[in-house]
Amino acid sequence: MKTAYLYVRVSTDEQKRKGYSLPEQEDRLLKYCKFNNIEVKGIYREDFSAKNFNRPEWKKLLSIIKHKSSKEDKNILFIKWDRFSRNIEYAYEMIGMLRKCRTTAMAIDQPVDFSVPESIVMLAVYLSVPEAENSRRAQNTANGIRRAKLMGRYPNKAPLGFINLTLVDGKKIIAPKEPEAGIIKWIFHQLSKNIHRVEEIRKMANDKGLICSRSHFFRLMRNPIYCGLITIKFNSEEEQMVKGTHEPLIPEVLFYEVQRIITTKRKITAKRDDLKAMFFLRGFLVCPLCGHKLSGSFSQGARKKYPYYHCHGGCKTRINAIILNDSYQSKLQQLTLSNKAIDLFSCILEDRSVKTQKTGYLYERNLVERKLKEEELILSRARKLFVGEILKLDDYCELKRENQINSKCLKKELLHINVKLRDIEKQNQLEDRSFVDIFQGFSDLDTADKKHLVNLIPPANVDYQSGNLSLGLNDPLSKILSKKNNRKSNKNEFH
Repeated sequence: MKTAYLYVRVSTDEQKRKGYSLPEQEDRLLKYCKFNNIEVKGIYREDFSAKNFNRPEWKKLLSIIKHKSSKEDKNILFIKWDRFSRNIEYAYEMIGMLRKCRTTAMAIDQPVDFSVPESIVMLAVYLSVPEAENSRRAQNTANGIRRAKLMGRYPNKAPLGFINLTLVDGKKIIAPKEPEAGIIKWIFHQLSKNIHRVEEIRKMANDKGLICSRSHFFRLMRNPIYCGLITIKFNSEEEQMVKGTHEPLIPEVLFYEVQRIITTKRKITAKRDDLKAMFFLRGFLVCPLCGHKLSGSFSQGARKKYPYYHCHGGCKTRINAIILNDSYQSKLQQLTLSNKAIDLFSCILEDRSVKTQKTGYLYERNLVERKLKEEELILSRARKLFVGEILKLDDYCELKRENQINSKCLKKELLHINVKLRDIEKQNQLEDRSFVDIFQGFSDLDTADKKHLVNLIPPANVDYQSGNLSLGLNDPLSKILSKKNNRKSNKNEFH
């Protein structure tokens, strides 16, 4: 008596389109086995796509077949070859694998006699038709999505901040979804101010209730759907922007301003930041013996690690990084703006209408202070309602949490506005030593700014025994910078 394993498979799309169902397939296979006197060893029911063989039930069936005796002939029955696979390449590969296990795959509605060589042609037809159907269906779907986008509709899953809706006439649209839409508006406005780092804004948005991963947040910032534009890609190189019919969250001007800010913003990776911060002169120091550029690393001492600039060669040139860094910073801080440069900057600041800029920041500060007072008033009223047992504890706690988040964000904005106002005051007082001595804040700069400054004013004539050095000023810089004690005479002792 012959034996066989029954395999029935369906995907949701096929069930809707062709009326396939697992019980129907199973019933037909059982009747076939009964009529042909075939013993059923097992039934495997699959609800999975046939684009490959990475299917749970098929894996179970294949595992059982592999563990059976290789001398025993085995059979797998299914209705049609499209139940087996919709990819001709994977199908032939699986048929070959089954043959090694002495197993025959057979479709009862599309029988193939593998003992007849000409039957290979029919097998190729049976396997290629489902793949062609899949390819045509995928192409039709892609064309339909492209046509919808060209008409200004967004047929895909709604992005964060929107929700998919179906109108009375059956058309599908996307509409703003609160509170995410409001938070995303706030994100773009904060990014346009260029006050906070992107990561800080992401964390503040997360505190406000926006559930979003770091990578998703960076994609969100660059998605034009939020300003009412839909991207249509025709191929890997060609794409087109279409005005969408949905309600935009932000204006186009704001979106493109944010793109300008985030694309020109210097990217600093967190990895090896400590190493880079300590050895900011690396790449600008040359070994006096072999002429190679010095590297930098930490050397393990008895109690702690010590930083050194050193040569990779056998010449053993090295110097303590802290001593050399301090020497460079000391020389740099001896430089100040020349009298002519101060006069020039005074004219530039007059042209920039600093007073108008200051007025704008003062207005913004008053606005933020007013919002802070409103938040305090809201919390005070909520506290009274809670004490009067009008407001429930859960509602009060939720309101208090939102109030604290909003107040925290507003206080950060207020802090940065005050910093901007202080900078304007310094610009108006050019004779102030903190402005004229422009390198006094060198130690507070981040690593990228320090390296950029070292590139402009590199160290020269370095003594690797004592750490003494001079600065290499080019002609343009020597005209706007001078040594402090030589400012009146405009002389420069630097190289």
